[in-house]
Amino acid sequence: MSNVAGEQLGNEAIGREPGAHNPDTTAVVFIAKRLPTAKAGGAYKHHRAHELAAAVIEHLVAASGINPADIDDVIVGNATGGGGNVARLAALTAGLPHEVPGLSVDRQCGSGLEAIILAARLVQAGAGQLYLAGGVESISTAPARAHKAADGSLEFFDRAQFAPLEIGDPDAGVAAENVARHYGITRERQDDYARASHAKAVIAQRNGAFTEELVPFAGLAEDQGPRPKFSAALTARFPPAFVSGGTVTAGNSCPFSDGAAMTVVTSLTRARAMAETLEGGPGTVLAFRASAVAGNDPNLLGVGAAHAMESLLTRNGLQIAQVRDSLIEFNEAFASQVLAVADILDLDPALFNHDGGALALGHPYGASGAVLVTRLLAQVQREVAPGGVSGTAGRDAFAMISVAGGIGLAAHFQAVSLEAPAS
Repeated sequence: MSNVAGEQLGNEAIGREPGAHNPDTTAVVFIAKRLPTAKAGGAYKHHRAHELAAAVIEHLVAASGINPADIDDVIVGNATGGGGNVARLAALTAGLPHEVPGLSVDRQCGSGLEAIILAARLVQAGAGQLYLAGGVESISTAPARAHKAADGSLEFFDRAQFAPLEIGDPDAGVAAENVARHYGITRERQDDYARASHAKAVIAQRNGAFTEELVPFAGLAEDQGPRPKFSAALTARFPPAFVSGGTVTAGNSCPFSDGAAMTVVTSLTRARAMAETLEGGPGTVLAFRASAVAGNDPNLLGVGAAHAMESLLTRNGLQIAQVRDSLIEFNEAFASQVLAVADILDLDPALFNHDGGALALGHPYGASGAVLVTRLLAQVQREVAPGGVSGTAGRDAFAMISVAGGIGLAAHFQAVSLEAPAS
């Protein structure tokens, strides 16, 4: 996908998605912020999910300069919460007017990305002009869950059921082993990839690559996960974590995490107007171009993102070769699934996650998809392309995530200059 002059974007269709040619219905991510990701039981252990989301919402409103009364809806993804519409609770906790509603989304690990896609689709459809969209997870404070038996007693369970047992509903770690075995992903490849993720994250953290996107909270100012001394000798010592004799370990799996990420999604027309009144505002935003969701065997749930990406490319007349020149953020729940998806799509896994991924930064389930978009926006605003080459407006960006139950989600964005197009 070749770079395109910024003034052309928003006036020409990209792929086959509706509304991409019209700046009034071209949906863009105007600004994105996230909390530093905390280890479960760590810095955020006393804060419930709505409080984490509210902290980002409050900061986001101030940073974007929007009038809270103009917000059409607050859309928040969440996976392990207690229900009750965490989006509405977070919006009110953040001090938004009572007139601003809220919608909670549950596509498990894909919830945060799904929330942003939904907001973008609403802008495309002309249903509204200004949305707050993202995701949140507090594993630390997630409520205990139980089924009520016929006699009224409670049968507690650790996680929700995602697929009928006769099909197979493995825990994520067991599924990661299934993926490793099915696709021939060795322990050595998994450990190597995990160390590379930590190394990239450590360098990015030291260089301040995350600073602008982070909202310090509860005394935490940076992600807790990146490990500067994550050596080959250390990763080799981790025993199999889920299956005896397996290859998936705590070292090549993501840590349990708490976090939140939120974005402002609006039209390109409105974004340009907002940027004119916001001193030091963004010069580049992410235009939403397309998305796709796909299902696959729940026993191999980690590779759903590959099928979603294949669907996205086919539906929009794109080639995988074009993706290789793009920014790609893929949620690293397990190294085995990252490598399997890369193999399926014929992509070099080194292209994923320029500044490290969830193996190092953490995986706060419902927030992780929104973290991917936040990371993509930060990268295009720094004009960083794969390999450290300077990019320009027109840089393509893809977010991918595999989801419990055998689902994949992929979204295509493109960097757009907010400079008014030439008349």
